[in-house]
Amino acid sequence: MRDQDAWLCFADESGQMLRPPKARTWSPRGHTPCVSVRAAGSGRISLAGVVCRKAGQRTRLIFRMLVHHGRKGEKKGFRERNFALLLDAAHQQLGGNIVLVWDNYSHHVDATMRELIGKRPWLTVFRFPTYSPDLNPAEGVWAHLKNSLGNLAPCSIDDLAGLARTRLKKARVVGAAVGDGSAGGVRHGGSLRIGP
Repeated sequence: MRDQDAWLCFADESGQMLRPPKARTWSPRGHTPCVSVRAAGSGRISLAGVVCRKAGQRTRLIFRMLVHHGRKGEKKGFRERNFALLLDAAHQQLGGNIVLVWDNYSHHVDATMRELIGKRPWLTVFRFPTYSPDLNPAEGVWAHLKNSLGNLAPCSIDDLAGLARTRLKKARVVGAAVGDGSAGGVRHGGSLRIGP
């Protein structure tokens, strides 16, 4: 990787519906708090992101979002072409070769994706072992996002998309989530903080 002067990138996908994830909150003893949710409709947001790391550079998060309103014929998730566009955007923003590590999701390993990867000489791909989300720092980004969306009840899928976009743009990876440059590697138990 250092010979190629490449960025080490970890990719992952996530999604969120209008129903908020469970979260802790405060309430007086004996009064269980309730968050009213208007879950009418079948909308959801799909997210794909890349956490990028290079020695001597700040860690970067590059993501894309698809909003599904539940309409007939609407795309319901990221496909190979969407992943390729995300990787192209990462390559353009980072300005160098990329060593990508991602999971064995079906759209990552099929023939169409292999063909798209083959057309990108600046891209080298490795896969995580099966059932190993704890090795992927991008999982921590999604966990942080879902935790920050807990106990919120957006009125529409567009409101949810706006909240998720704002939180991801403000998120800054702190040294514990991805190596801090001195160690040069990935560490576990990371955290994110929301910037000002």
